[in-house]
Amino acid sequence: MNQNKILILFAHPLFEKSKAHKEMVKNIPDSPNITFHDLYELYPEFNVDIEIEQALLNEHDIIIWQHPMYWYSCPPLIKQWIDMVLEYKWAYGSEGNALVGKHVFQVLTTGGRQENYCTTGRDRFTIYELLEPFNQTAKVCKMNYLPPFVVHGTFSMKKDDYIKAGVSYGNLLTYLLEHKIEYSEFENLLYMNDWLDQKNTVNGN
Repeated sequence: MNQNKILILFAHPLFEKSKAHKEMVKNIPDSPNITFHDLYELYPEFNVDIEIEQALLNEHDIIIWQHPMYWYSCPPLIKQWIDMVLEYKWAYGSEGNALVGKHVFQVLTTGGRQENYCTTGRDRFTIYELLEPFNQTAKVCKMNYLPPFVVHGTFSMKKDDYIKAGVSYGNLLTYLLEHKIEYSEFENLLYMNDWLDQKNTVNGN
């Protein structure tokens, strides 16, 4: 089969200080079918070029918002991008069908540990629940919203942990490039990490 085309919309205001995201970016496969698009580098003044961004979306099958979790949401440039690029009559509305059937999900880092993100944890909600506005945005745009790939506990990670997270992200992207994505496979999953673990188990990795 033809490879999927993946667009990584990367948004980290302090990328130079992020050990986790540096390692993850380093492990992005070198492929003509993956576009790494650094929003803060391109739009330091938040002047998002709508035509360029919409053209990129048209050219890709899988869209990834990669960013740190900022106050249970995203850095402000991601929100600016969503507000400006996903226009009425283009991305949504009865005439807005540009993104129909495309897959979208988030690649996140959190300083807090995974066990904090639950009803009884310090953060009270699961990651998937906190991302519900993004889920709804995707649904309004007729896209398939997939569970997030999350690297938790970055505040307490060691060097080997960063390396492991980077390798896992690279493996995920490689799999997504080479395989057809069945939306039904993600039902009842809170994390893309769990889906990747299932694939690795089946493949004997």
